[in-house]
Amino acid sequence: MNSYESKINDYLKTTGIEANHLLFEQSCHSVKEAAEAVNEHETVFVKNICMMDHDNRFIVAIVKGEDRASTKRVGKALEIEAPRLATDSEVLERTGFPPGGVPSFGYDAVFLIDPKVTDMDYIYTGGGSENSLVRIQVKDLLEVNKGTVVRVRK
Repeated sequence: MNSYESKINDYLKTTGIEANHLLFEQSCHSVKEAAEAVNEHETVFVKNICMMDHDNRFIVAIVKGEDRASTKRVGKALEIEAPRLATDSEVLERTGFPPGGVPSFGYDAVFLIDPKVTDMDYIYTGGGSENSLVRIQVKDLLEVNKGTVVRVRK
């Protein structure tokens, strides 16, 4: 277990969230790779699209794995100009996790959750590295990240 994965484990223990932290030998960077690793359908995975607004605010749009996030919809939801995608270094700095392993919780951000995500009972999200995932109930995700449910997918 690397330091990023340990950070997720510590966060889950500290908050008491019921979630499964899963570690793998193979990469889980893409939704396809992640689905193969846990032998699940790709529809139960989410992507965390990290963005920055013009006031340097960090925004995370959480969409189902097969969907794409819309910066225009994010801007409209927050009543701001469309944000830009965060750089890899901004993602690491703001989340504490490398791109490809960013979870949907556990750091300071404005979380926007697409309604298609809330239609599910559970999801898989980044687990701190490209080789780990977290399986979490959607109701627990909403509680822990205090996200706003709003359409952000294209």
